[in-house]
Amino acid sequence: MSQKVKTAGNSPYGDLFIYCLKGRVERGYRGGGAGYLGSWEEDEYSFLFFTQPALATVEALVAASGDLVLLDETVMSYDQWQGGRLAPVEIAGFRIVAPWAAEPTEPPEAIVLDPGVVFGNGLHPTTRDCLEAVAMACRRHAVDVAMDLGTGTGVLALAMARGGARRVLAVDLNGLCVRTAADNIRRNGLEDRVMALQGRAEDWIGGEMDLMVANIHYAVLRHLVSAASLAGKRCMVFSGLLRSEAKAIREQLAMLPVVIRRQWVGDGIWHTLYAERC
Repeated sequence: MSQKVKTAGNSPYGDLFIYCLKGRVERGYRGGGAGYLGSWEEDEYSFLFFTQPALATVEALVAASGDLVLLDETVMSYDQWQGGRLAPVEIAGFRIVAPWAAEPTEPPEAIVLDPGVVFGNGLHPTTRDCLEAVAMACRRHAVDVAMDLGTGTGVLALAMARGGARRVLAVDLNGLCVRTAADNIRRNGLEDRVMALQGRAEDWIGGEMDLMVANIHYAVLRHLVSAASLAGKRCMVFSGLLRSEAKAIREQLAMLPVVIRRQWVGDGIWHTLYAERC
């Protein structure tokens, strides 16, 4: 489906001051002052985000911990971090608009999304293709119970709710993602239908559901594609895959009672699969 973009207002975030640390910042860290947005953890590294210079604050954190090492500091605009201005966008019938760009006449079914510093603003090819897959699933079947593994900003979980799902679980291992998704759930008034939880995908994939979306690392995803994990799942979306990874997932699915209904290749790189139980 076509993607329409309109001119958006300015982000309230301005410049981002990003500090890369070797080691993991303790859960519950508040930044020691104004301007702290949160910490993104990747492997054994932490990335601290501030809206103002905070070198002294970060150096104090490193000195107090004994386990952290400051590796680098970077300044960039919020638009640079997000890969462009967050203009309102329409994908597969879902309208996604940042709070600062929303108009008073926005339709009630619009997804109002503040991604903060978390990825998942609707612009990445995997997000776009997952939205296409969610729309396809909701057209083909009545979706009551759904799950979004690796929820990020919560955009796909919110799309499932807008598509008709009455119960959606949004799961992410990263605490910053969970807080961001929870804020967006409240922002859209969907607390009674969507819940954000922190945890591993492997621990939450069990049970029956009408739609499961997994836009996560292949290292995790390949362990989830099994007869036991996919039992009771009617519709499934797998994304975030490179070509060789998508081939491996297709081979795993070929051994299960499911059929791949459609495949997408975003920007010629990212593969997304939509499958249904036979």
